[in-house]
Amino acid sequence: MSNLVKNPEEYFRKFIPPNNELLAALEEEAEREGIPIIGPLVGELLFILAGVIRASSILELGTATGYSAIFLARGCEAANGRVVTLESNPDIATRAKENIHKAGLQDRVEIRVGDALEEIKRLQTSFDLIFMDIEKRDYVRVLPDCHRLLKAGGLLVADNVGFEDADDFNRAIFDHPDWRSVTLFSFLPYHSPEHDGLCLATRP
Repeated sequence: MSNLVKNPEEYFRKFIPPNNELLAALEEEAEREGIPIIGPLVGELLFILAGVIRASSILELGTATGYSAIFLARGCEAANGRVVTLESNPDIATRAKENIHKAGLQDRVEIRVGDALEEIKRLQTSFDLIFMDIEKRDYVRVLPDCHRLLKAGGLLVADNVGFEDADDFNRAIFDHPDWRSVTLFSFLPYHSPEHDGLCLATRP
């Protein structure tokens, strides 16, 4: 049986995907202002997942400064996809719009300003991928709408499920017969926080 590498956290920090100038600037801004972002590792995961399932329609709950939306939009480019992202803070949404424009993705990302719990109820379009990154206590509240909007075989990704406030969501999706899910507790370099859980789920 092989031994685990020594100092695994230090070891795996060597394999953080490099980012371009814009994303690096957003990372520095997030650290300076205390803005929680997914970081380059989870960003690359979203990019890969969107590409693998050839997502043409993506819903994001929680835009912040547009960091994760950039990865999602890049991931669905091959399928000529689009991202609808919901943000409750108008000032933050304005900053996200500017960043998405800098990334050249303004035609691929639509930012809707409003409470995700209310805005999601107005949506009727189905989605191939839904990424959840709003208040963790609200995850369980939007889960029925996520089930309604996610295409059969689509992918739901929930960030920060290692938080105590995500407990109701974790139990609900695990116990629900209409979801197949896996929850991973991981070391996620430059994620906020670095030790956290991710939930990946699909509706058969």
